[in-house]
Amino acid sequence: MSDDMRVYKPSQPLEPGPRYGILSSFEPGTRTLEAGFRIAPQFQSLPVDIVLDKDVPVTLRDGVTVHVDVFRPAGAAKVPVIVAWSPYGKGQGTSASVMGIFGMVGLGNDVVSGLEKFEGPDPAYWCAQGYAICNPDIRGVAESGGDSVVWDRQEGRDCYDLVEWLAVQDWCTGKVAMSGTSYLAVSQWFTAAERPPHLAAINPWEGVSDVYRDLVMRGGMPDTGFAAQLQDHSYFGKGRREDIVTEAERHPLMGDLWEEKIPHFEQIDVPAYIVASYSNTLHTAGTFRAWRRIASEDKWLRIHNSQEWPDYYDEANREDLHRFFERYLKEEDNGWEQTPRVRYSLLDLEGGDKVDVPADTFPPEGVTSTKYYLDGRSRTLSPSVPGAEATAGYTVGSNPDTVSFVTRFDQETVLVGYPKAHLWVEAKGSDDMDLFVLVQKLDAYGTPLQQFTVPNQGALIQDVTERGASILRYKGSDGRLRISMRHLDEKLSTEDVPAHSFDRVEKLSPGQVVDVEIDLLPVGLTFYPGEQLRFVVSGRSLLGTMMPGNREYVPANSGQHVIHTGGDRASYLQLPVKAG
Repeated sequence: MSDDMRVYKPSQPLEPGPRYGILSSFEPGTRTLEAGFRIAPQFQSLPVDIVLDKDVPVTLRDGVTVHVDVFRPAGAAKVPVIVAWSPYGKGQGTSASVMGIFGMVGLGNDVVSGLEKFEGPDPAYWCAQGYAICNPDIRGVAESGGDSVVWDRQEGRDCYDLVEWLAVQDWCTGKVAMSGTSYLAVSQWFTAAERPPHLAAINPWEGVSDVYRDLVMRGGMPDTGFAAQLQDHSYFGKGRREDIVTEAERHPLMGDLWEEKIPHFEQIDVPAYIVASYSNTLHTAGTFRAWRRIASEDKWLRIHNSQEWPDYYDEANREDLHRFFERYLKEEDNGWEQTPRVRYSLLDLEGGDKVDVPADTFPPEGVTSTKYYLDGRSRTLSPSVPGAEATAGYTVGSNPDTVSFVTRFDQETVLVGYPKAHLWVEAKGSDDMDLFVLVQKLDAYGTPLQQFTVPNQGALIQDVTERGASILRYKGSDGRLRISMRHLDEKLSTEDVPAHSFDRVEKLSPGQVVDVEIDLLPVGLTFYPGEQLRFVVSGRSLLGTMMPGNREYVPANSGQHVIHTGGDRASYLQLPVKAG
């Protein structure tokens, strides 16, 4: 990749403010935090003595120096270490921003010690179990040198160097792992793909695995609201930060720049405990993609029914992770291998979710990809192709600006796996379409069913999720595609999960009708007798922004959108139906 494809902007120093914590100041040295120590009144006290090696310099292969904080159990015994790699300041756990996020989702700050990195493992728990935690300020962050990058193979090379440095420290057994959610999950794909010899296991807990497809250009649309938030409100340091939003504007097609932001999945062969959900509109597609494509023989997938932060800090889930790490970092014969390779959840959106359903694969055995054909006349979904051709559509900017199709289930029906839409579409008065699709569950009376993914279900969360913050309220499985980007990547596509190449633009001619495939996020949904499924097609985002406060994407649409159904243009929704 040519270096001139990258765009950088000046960083801002990490200074006292919302993202500055009690341990954010640069104070190299070693101290002991005694059992009972509490960093602030709202956090947990420490159950054991912990040695803190603060702001330790580590030199990377290109000569750049980064700084890390290491929390380790007091005493002479050697221990394995878990790395929490992200650009969030290593002392940010006690910051106002993190405490505010915990409050928003309904987590008490007393579930952690405040020593953890945002979205990372808590030293209070892990040191008590005989592990060290390493919280780095990565390249370009705080006092660390160099320019920062956003989710990139460069991070994999940097973390490789840190893993190998940690492994030879006199307090370390030589076993290193990684854990954490979101950014801390993404960095694990890139690091594991570099194959550092001392990396013994990874634990990606929901994370993007393709920056182009998941972050900046999902469906070929330049929806960069969260990307702007990430780059502009992280990576505080003395150098430069990558300007990924400008890069997306200058390089809207897949190419070398974006290939550098996809890990080499086929090179990831380390034991992996992967955690996913159906509801995270930022991370779900990437987590399942990585699960499918990594080469690890020893890999486990757990699909939960909430949101990554409460799930990560849940006591039972932490104990489950502890068993995984005991097996691969301490080589204990604890029976971990008997854990089902897949544990999935089934949502009913009525308080009756099932979790930890065991399976050997995802989708589980007994699932059949079943076509439900759209009928533009009756606005229904049917297992039979309508004999007569018909159309249904809307005028962009009108009310309504959606068209939908419904089916009612007369017996209990379980969907678990990958849905997709195969549509015949036409744009009248335009040469392109931004198309959004959604699978909703309706009750027997036609009311859409939804479910909050976090413990807080108060007025604030009601407001911010009304037409956005989609990671916090599950409204169904969605997908999107800019029709001029419809070309499929034959190597990456499967019968159930279409993947687009995004390397060419194919505009529509007047009167041209084209068939397109759109992938939707995986589902685990139970429908009881009488309940309905609604498939919605629209020219606007049906779920709004991913996160609270993001800039909302405005589609480049005009004219009329027409969906053709029946006959030779039999549009359908393919659903993963599990046998009863």
